Amino acid sequence: MKRSEAAFAHTAEAADTPIAVVGLSCRLPGAPDPTAFRDLLRTGTDAITDVPRERWDADDLHVDQDTTRPGTVSTRRGGFLPQEHVDHFDAAFFGISPREAAAMDPQQRLVLELTWEALEDAGIAPDRLRATDTGVYIGVIADDYATLQRQRGLAAIDRHSFTGLQRSIIANRVSYHLGLRGPSLTLDAGQASSLVAVHLACESLRRGESTIAVAGGVNLILAPESSVSVAKFGGLSPDGTSYTFDARANGYVRGEGGGAVVLKPLPAALADGDPVYCVIRGSAVNNDGGGTHLTTPHQSAQEDVLRRAYQHAAVDPARVQYVELHGTGTRTGDPIEAAALGAVLGSARRQAGTPLLVGSAKTNVGHLEGAAGIVGFIKTALGLKHRELFPSLNYRTPNPDIPLDDLNLRVQTDTRPWTSDPDTDAPLTAGVSAIGVGGTNCHVVLEEAPSRAGAGVGADSASGADSAGDVVAPPVVPWVVSAKSEAALRGQAERLAAAVGGLSPVDVGFSL
Repeated sequence: MKRSEAAFAHTAEAADTPIAVVGLSCRLPGAPDPTAFRDLLRTGTDAITDVPRERWDADDLHVDQDTTRPGTVSTRRGGFLPQEHVDHFDAAFFGISPREAAAMDPQQRLVLELTWEALEDAGIAPDRLRATDTGVYIGVIADDYATLQRQRGLAAIDRHSFTGLQRSIIANRVSYHLGLRGPSLTLDAGQASSLVAVHLACESLRRGESTIAVAGGVNLILAPESSVSVAKFGGLSPDGTSYTFDARANGYVRGEGGGAVVLKPLPAALADGDPVYCVIRGSAVNNDGGGTHLTTPHQSAQEDVLRRAYQHAAVDPARVQYVELHGTGTRTGDPIEAAALGAVLGSARRQAGTPLLVGSAKTNVGHLEGAAGIVGFIKTALGLKHRELFPSLNYRTPNPDIPLDDLNLRVQTDTRPWTSDPDTDAPLTAGVSAIGVGGTNCHVVLEEAPSRAGAGVGADSASGADSAGDVVAPPVVPWVVSAKSEAALRGQAERLAAAVGGLSPVDVGFSL
């Protein structure tokens, strides 16, 4: 084979390479980490609250469904992080001075923490990534901190203000801190931003541009101006509740936080013995390219992105069991999204009584806007990992403009095991959608991780065996804990002690 032919063959093969999700992290309303997020989803918890007084005094704003009055919002409700997750930051851990940390958009600080935690979850020592082609793709649309800083006037601008408020630095700061040489992009594709970040990260891995990639998104609600803007646009639910696909749908409720995932080509992840949450089979991105209005979704474009995603994934739409909706709970958007799903997936060859299941995490934690896609992605990854379906909240009566039976769709309203089709025993398969207000559509196709022969490698490695082949635990097992300071070490030890109840000391020692 000629060299050019060999290169083409390699490229064609790489273009179809599945991508493994080997680590993840999140910081969400009511859920400071993925374990808590899974618990929140399983129990059907609603994490929406009133605006914390630490953000702004909600009494300073007029609350009225008629938002034509200056300074008026339609609701005081939202999904908010505890204040310490926003304004507390271990600057010394990341080698940042207190003065520079104060000038940094808290979204920069949160993404640093999320990336570190996702790499820890993947079992990757961050210092081993230095000078590697590791890419960073972060979806962000908010800049509330810049609004607050500019209100302080010219005298408040210092030498750190420029980098502290630039959204591009949100991704670049991660690359700088870890010494990464791969692409480093902060993406703004509206509310589709963080899922587009996942799409682009996968494409970079398949091209060989990146060897590992971190993808995610972040959204913090720090200034009342952004909420007033969304309210005047007409997007917010007056009662602060997302009624996805329900007859009461009247807008969305804002949410904040973020999430990150660590991605590797599946062959590399399996060769390295990495934990795999799920596999990304394929994805697609497009734009409405015109329609009734700039911000009105276009059904045919959404159908097109779905078809492209499943064609790229080489997955029969009939195999898809669940789709995590964009599902904002708006009167216009929900029926269009449902119609597109019904046309492409609901109408696929399905057995009687097996409609496509759908749901939305926005009913739990609110709409994280630029970070909404990664929230739905992580929810679906956790579901595939644990073979669980989680309930979509606030669904009581079908939206009259969404004929669920005709579209062959069903809203998932309870927690239950997620099982394979007994006739085919095919792997669990799901889709995740995100839609930007300006017409950008993204859909990602996920599949459960492949079964791994000898899955109990960790336990076998941690213990010996006697002459009869029975496993024998070693008499003493060290638990190795490290940190950058004595105080941090004590904190790590306390967290470890709180997390290991009921676990095998041998397994904990081996994992550490």
